[in-house]
Amino acid sequence: MNLTISGHHLELTPAIREYVQSKLARIKRHFDNVIDVSVILSVDKLTEKEKRQKAEINVHIKGKDLHAESIAHDLYAAIDALIDKLDRQVIKHKDRLQEHHSMAKRLPDDTPTDAVAGAA
Repeated sequence: MNLTISGHHLELTPAIREYVQSKLARIKRHFDNVIDVSVILSVDKLTEKEKRQKAEINVHIKGKDLHAESIAHDLYAAIDALIDKLDRQVIKHKDRLQEHHSMAKRLPDDTPTDAVAGAA
């Protein structure tokens, strides 16, 4: 898995990198065919006192590209919300793949029996 973590208007500390990597382990636990991950962390100044922390992720997995983004006042909270969103997307994609494969296995077994019953 290729992992790219970049920061816009903020300095990436080793603690932030480690935090993102530990959270991404949850994604790899659910779906191991992850090819490429790109994480962009940014800070936007809205007013002089208020800052908005934004986290974005693009994940290229086998068969699909997933994108999620989250905005919060705290960078760690934005990362947590981002991983939660991405985790739901990965689980949904995995369920769709499993349903598709189970349907493909059931169809050939049912079809010949119906054809034989209809011919008799």
